Amino acid sequence: MRIGLISDTHNLVRPEALDALRGCAHIVHAGDICRRDVLDALADIAPLTVVRGNNDIGDDVAQLSEHAQVELGGATIHVVHDIADVPKQLAGIDVVVTGHSHKPLIEQRNGVLFVNPGSAGPRRFRLPITLALLDIDDGKPQARIVALVT
Repeated sequence: MRIGLISDTHNLVRPEALDALRGCAHIVHAGDICRRDVLDALADIAPLTVVRGNNDIGDDVAQLSEHAQVELGGATIHVVHDIADVPKQLAGIDVVVTGHSHKPLIEQRNGVLFVNPGSAGPRRFRLPITLALLDIDDGKPQARIVALVT
């Protein structure tokens, strides 16, 4: 099962992001959406799991939850915008997806795969514009970062 991981779109839905997410069975957005039409565009591709980021203050996104948990392909995924808000106890969690820093990251920590897909929205400083793809086979997750703009 392939899952698209995206974050920090900040009102921008890049055509390159939509192309990279086509074929995903599910999409996870780790916050800083800013406008509902971003989610509408993603929902045309696959079902969504979404959390609120610190910039999600408009009426159409402010009611989103700060944490989400979903089981996909036999793996349990916990989603939160800021890594500082990840629960201390991660028993039963296979993957943690965060955003906020705009810095892509894939890292194993105590048997849990941590993924920050980076930012798919407007460029911030000299950070890359990216998202991530998470493949889950037999409950085993593997992620890779996808550069959207060079």
